[in-house]
Amino acid sequence: MTTAFRLCEPRDSEALATLFEQMQAHYGVPCPPRATILADLADLPPGNRILVAETGGGIDGFAAFAALYPGPGLRKGLFLKELYVAEGRRGLGLGRGLIAALAELARAEGYGRIDWTADRDDAALLAFYDKLGARREASKLFYRLTGAALVETAGRAG
Repeated sequence: MTTAFRLCEPRDSEALATLFEQMQAHYGVPCPPRATILADLADLPPGNRILVAETGGGIDGFAAFAALYPGPGLRKGLFLKELYVAEGRRGLGLGRGLIAALAELARAEGYGRIDWTADRDDAALLAFYDKLGARREASKLFYRLTGAALVETAGRAG
């Protein structure tokens, strides 16, 4: 199987929308309408990019990431927001390939690190990241401001 790892292009939107829908179903979370997904893909916020894993059968995986600054040592870094490989294509090296392509992009563009989060109860996912040589950062906590708390906090501004 020949796989190309490359940054997404506008022509990839439909295939990415399908993978996004599959990912939401996989995690059992709500998914916006396809038209919303396509509109958001056409208007990614500045600094956000998506790598795709393209095989002869189409796009089978993606890594969505964004640039961060400042980081340790006042170096710029990347934050991997999502890594997803289509269910029938897992175990073929696409996830490792996407991470390797992201690491190469980071190195080539002068980024000093790649950060991401992982669900603590997903043993297979944690084992995958451990095998990559990634170090768990036990000293860090991940916070999320969403829903009513986001609205309430925004109401305190000014």
